[in-house]
Amino acid sequence: MRAVKQQEISDDWVWQAIRDEAALEADREPVLASFVHSIILNHASLEEALSYLLAGKLTNLNLPSITLRDIMMEALVDDRQIGRAVRADICAVRDRDPACSFYSVPLLYYKGLHALEAYRVSHWLWQQDRKTLAFCLQNRVSEVFSVDIHPAARIGSGIFIDHGSSLVIGETAVVENNVSMLQEVTLGGTGKESGDRHPKIRTGVLISAGAKILGNVEVGANAKVGAGSVVLTNVPSGCTVAGVPAKLVGRCAKLQQPAFEMDHNLPTGEEDARRGI
Repeated sequence: MRAVKQQEISDDWVWQAIRDEAALEADREPVLASFVHSIILNHASLEEALSYLLAGKLTNLNLPSITLRDIMMEALVDDRQIGRAVRADICAVRDRDPACSFYSVPLLYYKGLHALEAYRVSHWLWQQDRKTLAFCLQNRVSEVFSVDIHPAARIGSGIFIDHGSSLVIGETAVVENNVSMLQEVTLGGTGKESGDRHPKIRTGVLISAGAKILGNVEVGANAKVGAGSVVLTNVPSGCTVAGVPAKLVGRCAKLQQPAFEMDHNLPTGEEDARRGI
């Protein structure tokens, strides 16, 4: 199997930042030195480190760690877009999570990131018509991380899944680039309908904790979905919806990007009046 090229490694600032942080942490906290070396410093590329980490977390009697690691490296080497998406996802966490000050922390500790990157491998398997193995990996991700993403779903890069617990994304869902979502979000169907039956989330959207978006509906670019909302109809671009069922409660300011700003507050009446709502 072809390894990641040395030139790609030397030009990889995200991986270099992760390694630099890991080396400092190994010196600062000797108790964790062996752990940090095994996950990060013993590997030549982010792809190798990620494959090692995920294989260790997802292994069971039916999926030996070495087999999982080989499968993941096969996917990452075959499709370079996965590696680019992984780096964008790590940067998204670092930039949008106020609790995260380092690029290495999501790779080491954030199960939302782990589940997302494991999905990317299962999606590659799905596209290779290795659907049984894709389902097997999806099942393990659900068991280990409490995140259930169908391998056929289409998810872009720069995705921030905060916490991740009980997040569900259905088979025909589409999530475009630079979307942020929190725990207990569901992008699901409305019943037993078949075909294209799951939500389409456009770029820049923020989906707050516990929101349920159901059916083949579109959430427009740079929209915001309030916590605990149930969305059953299309959400216009740049708008905020909230409630059960969700209703329009405001429009985002011009050029506002909710996914980046991570502001879960709903518009006030005074703000709506200024915007002419």
